[in-house]
Amino acid sequence: MYIVYILKSLKDLKYYIGQTDNLEERVKKHNKGQVNSTKSRVPLVLVRTEAYETRSDARKRENYLKSLKGGNEFKKIINQ
Repeated sequence: MYIVYILKSLKDLKYYIGQTDNLEERVKKHNKGQVNSTKSRVPLVLVRTEAYETRSDARKRENYLKSLKGGNEFKKIINQ
């Protein structure tokens, strides 16, 4: 099982979108500053998750969400 997740930075209020097969461990790494793309933006809170059977499907969804980032459709997704 692969998880697509959206984190929100409490520092700058921006979002980070990623995918993993171990959500709990990945969120811990983000908040410990062990992920380069988010280390200056901690603390981060988990705002959405979606589960997929394959890594390929998770990557497709991750890329799709990233293409929407900042738009109205993205706002609808995070507010569901």
